[in-house]
Amino acid sequence: MIPLRQNIASMKGYIPGYQPPDIASWIKLNTNENPYPPSPAVVKAILEELGPDGSALRIYPNASSQKLREAAGELYGFDPSWIIMANGSDEVLNNLIRAFAAEGEEIGYVHPSYSYYGTLAEVQGARVRTFGLTDDFRIAGFPDRYEGKVFFLTTPNAPLGPSFPVEYIDELARRCAGMLVLDETYAEFAESNALELVRRHENVVVTRTLSKSYSLAGMRIGLAIARPEVIAALDKIRDHYNLDRLAQAACVAALRDQAYLAECCRRIRETREWFTAELRSIGYDVIPSQGNYLFASPPDHDGKRVYDGLYARKILVRHFSDPLLAHGMRISIGTREEMEKTLAALKEIG
Repeated sequence: MIPLRQNIASMKGYIPGYQPPDIASWIKLNTNENPYPPSPAVVKAILEELGPDGSALRIYPNASSQKLREAAGELYGFDPSWIIMANGSDEVLNNLIRAFAAEGEEIGYVHPSYSYYGTLAEVQGARVRTFGLTDDFRIAGFPDRYEGKVFFLTTPNAPLGPSFPVEYIDELARRCAGMLVLDETYAEFAESNALELVRRHENVVVTRTLSKSYSLAGMRIGLAIARPEVIAALDKIRDHYNLDRLAQAACVAALRDQAYLAECCRRIRETREWFTAELRSIGYDVIPSQGNYLFASPPDHDGKRVYDGLYARKILVRHFSDPLLAHGMRISIGTREEMEKTLAALKEIG
């Protein structure tokens, strides 16, 4: 018998969004990918790093991703010692649990939000405590003093879309005995972010990703910003070559082309607001979103029916079986043309 740890043997594991093999024939709005290509500067940097014969790939990448830390530090206004780079922000989330929550200790998060927090906690053997949301998108029943080792707050919330006000997050940081991790995966699409709280509170960590706003989901690049002593601890437990040479070149180029980023995000926000209004005009309930997605419910609150209708028309959105979410769908914002086709399909489905 294979001697697996009991928690690993019994856990279900995280199920990511469906990636169809014939992806070019679909309108793919199920995994919050950016519909636009990355900056031309990214493609140029990758080709330059690769070289004419690819010989650069013989050599290990920079183990500390130092140039990336410097580029991110320059962009966000922090010394590089406050920044760590990662193989997607998921690596940082995992390592935060490993660093702060021992087996049997508690981590918490909002439900619904990113369910992968629970999977990572199961792997570690940590206990999970979840909190719901009130009608005005505050955390229901959050204690005056939360004693868990790590609390994850996705802001903007995914899959629902609203952001938490900075003043409210500031209050939460004071009420957390452990680490408050602000998962700002979608921050570039939002009107504000909480990065300033890293300077204000020693227990605050902000995580970001280049998958969404920078159109680099295929490169797997993420980062975290926190006090240097937190970063030093995370450095001890990460894979020593966690970002390959091409990803490092792509990251620096992407971070330095803020004009391209701003234009892509502007187009997505503009399409998001147009699509929100159009959905409401045909009777859908739509939660105001600060991300590159919407959570929308059809008039009959049968999200699965509409999901199936879209799927039959080769349009992918995300439907969740969770009873709190099954009435609706999370719809990523694609190009205006993609969203017009999706809207036409929704009208046809009824």
